[in-house]
Formats: sequence, C-alpha cells, structure tokens
Amino acid sequence: MGLKIAIVGTGGVGGYFGGRLAAAGHDVSFVARGEHLAALRRDGLVVRSVAGDFTVAPVRATDDTAEIGEVDFVLLGVKTWQLQPAVTALKPLIGDETAVVTTQNGVDAPRQVADVIGRDAVLPGAAEVIAFLDGPGRVRQIGGGKLTFAEWDNRPTARVARLRDALEESGLTAVVATDVWVALWMKFIALASFGAIGTVTDAPYGVLRSRAGTRQLIADSMTEILRVGRAKGVNLADDVVAERIAFLDRMPEDGTTSLQRDIGSGRPSELEAWIGAVVRLGAETGTPTPINSLLYELASARAQALSRASTRPE
Repeated sequence: MGLKIAIVGTGGVGGYFGGRLAAAGHDVSFVARGEHLAALRRDGLVVRSVAGDFTVAPVRATDDTAEIGEVDFVLLGVKTWQLQPAVTALKPLIGDETAVVTTQNGVDAPRQVADVIGRDAVLPGAAEVIAFLDGPGRVRQIGGGKLTFAEWDNRPTARVARLRDALEESGLTAVVATDVWVALWMKFIALASFGAIGTVTDAPYGVLRSRAGTRQLIADSMTEILRVGRAKGVNLADDVVAERIAFLDRMPEDGTTSLQRDIGSGRPSELEAWIGAVVRLGAETGTPTPINSLLYELASARAQALSRASTRPE
C-alpha cells in the first residue's frame, strides 16, 4: 500500500526525493509557487538524474497545504531561512500519526519544527544529494540520493520502517540512524567548517585541502564544533575530525558548499544556521569558539557587502 506524502519545498532535495517516490507509485503532493508551480501543473515534474531520467505527469501540485489534507509523511525540503513560513503551513497536513522529516542543513531545524508541532511528530533527518532546480518544473540531480533519519529518541517504530522501505523501493538510499543526533552533527561539523572557510577565501575544496594552513584551519574549526556538540550532549567520537578531513579529501576538487555559492552570488544564505549556530551554541554552553567567531564575522561582512552590490542600481 502506497504512502501519502507531502513535499513542502519542491526544490532540488524535495523535487528529487519526492519525484522518485511519486514515480514508484506513492501518492505525493508537491507544494510550490509561481512559475515553478505553473510548470508542474502544465508539464509535470521533469527529473534529469545520473540514476536515470524520468517525468512524473500528471503531478499533484499546489501552493495551499489545505488542499492536500492529512498525510502519512511530510518531507520538509525548504532552506533554513524559509523554515518559519513553511512550518506555519504544516498544520493542515498533520494527523495523529503524521511524521515530518526535516532535511535542513545545520542542527536547529528539528527543534524549530518541534516547537510548533511537537517532538512526537518530528523525524530529524539529513539529506545527502546534489540536486537543484534547472528551470521551472525541472530538477537536475548529479549525485547522491541518501536520507538518514530516525525518531527523536532513536527508538525503532513502524513508521520509520515504512518510510525506509518506501525510500529504498523508490531507488533511494535510506539509513535509519542508531543515533540521529550524531548523524546530524557529523554533517554539521563538515558543512560549517567548509562553508565558513570556503566563503571567506572564495576557494574550492581542492585549494582548501592542499594548503597546509587552510587544512589546519579547517581541523581547528572542526575541533571547536566538536566541543560544542559534546557540550550539547551529543556522543561524538574522538576520531570525528580526522574522519571529516578524510571526507573533504574525497570531495570534488572544484567543489564548494551552497553557503559559499549563495553568499558569492549575493543571495539569501544559511549563514546563521551554519557558522552562526556554532557561535550561538558555543555561547549557550560556555564553550569557547574563537576561530569560528572570527570566521562568522568575516563571512557576515562578505555576505553583507555582496548582497548590497547585487541590489545596487546599474
């Protein structure tokens, strides 16, 4: 029996995961706006993927969650700076057994969603996929397709098993974490350090890892974030920094984070949810973050300058 799923935020993440689930026969509704919504209604969802191209047509698409009603699962695919209005729109989708899967970067989103709908309705998650909108109604995926998630307290439940099975049957990779908070912080340690240092240097992964100085700076930034995570009660292993550096070494030489790309283009960014959160959580727990505090100020100044430049009249 198929699942009833709502995709709130039909960008790269939501569009790709939701598209795969819909193509596998699940009842998927997509929340979108403007030209994107019009294209979905007219032409369906077109996905170009390294795992095989496909089109979902006709597609259930709307800008009003009340038209969808209660669902089994919500995949929350918006950026962190879009989270507040998205969470406000969740109410018509939530029934007694509904689970909302957070996929946002950083470590704040599960709590922010739970503050509105309650912890029992939230499955904290982390998405690993390189996908983006390639025009209205079109998603391009060039790598990944993995969703890691679990209940708030990591207990095994039937709904977690149902979602895992549905994702795997749709050609995606599903991992039910033994400790979902460790999983989220592992991703956070990498993203916050790479994102901040990439942003202030405007350099790709290949440059950052090949220079002894920036490589050490990344390790030092990660070490501070590791200490903040432990101060928050997350059971992070001693070898996390070495493992995350090894992860950096496997990344494409010309790769960059979305934070670096967004700030470099003068667009809204997830700066506050990445490096800003490190500084804030450090202050909350009394954990010193001098390196990340400096990186935050430098990145914030660059973001402000580039945002002003992008809106300046010709």
